[in-house]
Amino acid sequence: MTAATVSALSGRDAYRDELTRLAGTDPMVVCLEADLGGKGHPFQVAHPDRFFNLGIAEGAMIDMATGLASAGYKPFVSTFAPFAALRAAESLKLTLGYLAAGVTVVAPYAGVSGAWFGTTHHCLEDLAVLRSIPGVTIAAPYGEAETRAVVRAAVASGRPHYIRTGRNAVYDSLPTGDGEAGPVTWDHRGEPDATCLVSVGEEGTRLALEARAARPELAHAHLTYLDHAHLELAAAELAQRPGRFTVVEEHRREGGVAEALALLLPGREVTGVNAGHGWPTQGGDHHEVMGQLGLDLPAVLAAATAP
Repeated sequence: MTAATVSALSGRDAYRDELTRLAGTDPMVVCLEADLGGKGHPFQVAHPDRFFNLGIAEGAMIDMATGLASAGYKPFVSTFAPFAALRAAESLKLTLGYLAAGVTVVAPYAGVSGAWFGTTHHCLEDLAVLRSIPGVTIAAPYGEAETRAVVRAAVASGRPHYIRTGRNAVYDSLPTGDGEAGPVTWDHRGEPDATCLVSVGEEGTRLALEARAARPELAHAHLTYLDHAHLELAAAELAQRPGRFTVVEEHRREGGVAEALALLLPGREVTGVNAGHGWPTQGGDHHEVMGQLGLDLPAVLAAATAP
């Protein structure tokens, strides 16, 4: 898929569609949902004997997936990011970390994409939680093509995965954003000493693209995989540039990718544009709530072009 191609599906819908397709040829793929699927979930329609709606019992859903994985199945579980990464954190730690079970957790509504639902449904801390659990592959794909590639890779690997998506936003993946292009996907390399935007996830990448449209001299590197092993590889590639880096991510400052890259790139200037420490007090659409947190295009441009 190229930047000129119109994506038909949001990240969370691309996940459902791709998993349904893969299950058609792999009878070991199973799908568990915590009452998010709604009527007519494509996996339930196509493979009703391998679809389980566990309701609002997120920890039990992950525990059940662990048992299925031990029996040789490839379970994919999905619930709101705050309930996956925070409410079910202990089950995640034991399942994905201690047992290294081949369970993939798909977490839509990450960041403040569930803006109208309020603070209880926001999740700006999930990367910090998951990155602290050894052995988990963490992905925050951008666009339909990249999401599908990440799901395919998770099915093929049999390793623990955490996949972060938004709600309903539909974006075009970057031209090489197929999840298989290496640790860094370059939108624009720019001059070697140019400030390099490093984008994370759906909204971080959207903002980085908008910033580069306004300031074409900026470089832009997009990261799909965010666990420590992948960030080490990304840092090794980024370190070949002499310029500074501005990481754009819909996450808290603590435990985010900017903090990780700052440790992996000692002696280099790494700044972050993120959700900071605020708590949105009013509803609104996704981008309005991001703006309340100081995560918007003016903030990205100010950070990337500061003297």
